[in-house]
Amino acid sequence: MATLIGTNQTTIARVETGHTSPPLKLLLWYADYFDVSMDYIFCRTDKPQGKLYKSKPKAAVVKSKDMKQFIEMCFDPKSPMNGRLKQAILAMMEDEEK
Repeated sequence: MATLIGTNQTTIARVETGHTSPPLKLLLWYADYFDVSMDYIFCRTDKPQGKLYKSKPKAAVVKSKDMKQFIEMCFDPKSPMNGRLKQAILAMMEDEEK
């Protein structure tokens, strides 16, 4: 196994016995080689293909008043393009709140 991965047996043994954490490169190799997801490797799901998530970033939880103030500060009021972009972002926020 170590030869396939491109490492040595000592590294594999240290990971298997819990003396060290596996490097990301090793975990990615396992996922690719065995065609499983990182969720499966980390025991976050029993499904080898992984778990599908609905994205709900924590930024969406921020109070809408605070977020609107932040957006207002980020855009130059003299620029017509910035105004359109700002309005688009504010409209997306309002749609998300519904």
